[in-house]
Amino acid sequence: MARRGHRPSQAPAGRPRFWGRHAVTAALANPERVVRKMWVTREAAASLDIPPVIPIVFADVQDLARLVPGDAPHQGLVAEVEPLEDMWLADLLQQGEGDRRPLLILDGVTDPHNVGAILRSAAAFDALGIVTPDRNAPPESGTIARAASGALEIVPWVRVVNLARALEEIAEAGFWRVGLTGEASQTLEKAMGTQRVALVLGAEGEGMRQNTASHCDELAKLPISHRMESLNVSNAAAIALYAAASRQL
Repeated sequence: MARRGHRPSQAPAGRPRFWGRHAVTAALANPERVVRKMWVTREAAASLDIPPVIPIVFADVQDLARLVPGDAPHQGLVAEVEPLEDMWLADLLQQGEGDRRPLLILDGVTDPHNVGAILRSAAAFDALGIVTPDRNAPPESGTIARAASGALEIVPWVRVVNLARALEEIAEAGFWRVGLTGEASQTLEKAMGTQRVALVLGAEGEGMRQNTASHCDELAKLPISHRMESLNVSNAAAIALYAAASRQL
């Protein structure tokens, strides 16, 4: 029987390329990450301890710029990597047994800059991990790794086939599921209480799908001024994680 919450095996379209010092050094430091090849300037290489098994191509700054999108700040470092291995939701929930770390669920957040920024906030506030749908979330990429500033390597990321069923499994593990929406009548602080919390955030613009909202225990809003309709999802995630971390438990 297949385990619930598992990301289905899919052949990647290609190996992602990471760039920039934070993303590349974090990938090198992660024992679960396979780095296949690196392109570096000699100046950048001098400050790194690159394992001898990794093929290195020395290049100048202009050559490296051709390997990354647009004006991406590569800082003399580009690495071709294998995506991290799939993770089961049940395994992530087991890792969180006995602690109070919050869990983040993203419903249709597709912008890689936002996902990377959310990963960075998740690392900063010691979240247990993030959960996304398999089909409606971006794959690992250099853009995500750059925005995450190393957090892609340390925050567990589970992709699930069915988000509603995953939310049921999360509830069974003892999490209080709070969905963030501007239409809610109560604030996040009141909705969270002192329970283990799973924070559910919807897509940029559209918000949570109705089926996702119906699988939350409570809906809540951030107490923002009426002069602003909403926040970017990565900003909302950071504020929600701070609120969860600062509770008196």
